[in-house]
Amino acid sequence: MRKLDYLVFDVFTKSPLAGNQLGVVPDASWLSGVEMQAIARELNLAETIFFLPPVNPDHSAKVRIFMPLGELPFAGHPTIGGAIAFAGLNGLTAGAKVILEECVGPVHCTVSADPMGGEASFRAARIPQELAFATTYDDVAAALGLMPDDLNFGVHGVLMVTGGVPYVTVPVKNLDALARAKIDSNAWLKLDIQREGKFAAPYLYCQHGDTAFRIRMFAPWDGIPEDPATGSAAVAFAATLLRFQCKADGDYAFGLTQGVEMGRPSEIGLAFSTVRGALSGVTISGHAVKFAEGRLFLPD
Repeated sequence: MRKLDYLVFDVFTKSPLAGNQLGVVPDASWLSGVEMQAIARELNLAETIFFLPPVNPDHSAKVRIFMPLGELPFAGHPTIGGAIAFAGLNGLTAGAKVILEECVGPVHCTVSADPMGGEASFRAARIPQELAFATTYDDVAAALGLMPDDLNFGVHGVLMVTGGVPYVTVPVKNLDALARAKIDSNAWLKLDIQREGKFAAPYLYCQHGDTAFRIRMFAPWDGIPEDPATGSAAVAFAATLLRFQCKADGDYAFGLTQGVEMGRPSEIGLAFSTVRGALSGVTISGHAVKFAEGRLFLPD
């Protein structure tokens, strides 16, 4: 019998029992990819991050990130929670730099943590961009259990974007419509949404103040009926805001609240800069707290 220690963090929250749950395996150096996927499926959390020795000795660790039903090249809440867990386990000081080797490239994090949690930010390894998307608004609305006039506000429209993982960003006109949304997976998967080897999930957003948005995201085909916090989508969302709202060059910062409808409120910080009408950098920030720790017993 092989023993494997693991942790559980609640991410994008300062309080336990909120935010997005994350499994953390601090030493996965002896696990195969098949075993990592099986462990992620057994833990049945939104995502589980596995730490391996870095390929580049100047980096902190190589990581692999698994959902219950598949692997991700990059994800935001495992990056935030994983960086905080790594810093706490290794006794790093406030403001420490943690570099995680993810499939999209090295992700540079700044962390202030202790053994029970902390806060972190990371700069996205890829600049978000738009992807071609020709599906009609009627079909998008129907797959989300909404009417076409529930979508859009101001100049915002439906857009497909990616920052390493593709999403369809869907503006919703008010909080009532946002609360009524309910995905029909069969209808959604029939749309033109497969990009970069994945089905793009819907990322619904509603303006909730000058610099704030309320968010919902669904991905049941990945084992995530609804996600309480989606950092990779927050990265991609910068491309949507550039297209529809942030026209002038400068620095922008937004607060994204997600998970309210499912009773796990999460707070995500999104900041980016634009130069000559293009994104020059995207940063995601948030807190995480350790909720549990334990030991797995694996067959030899």
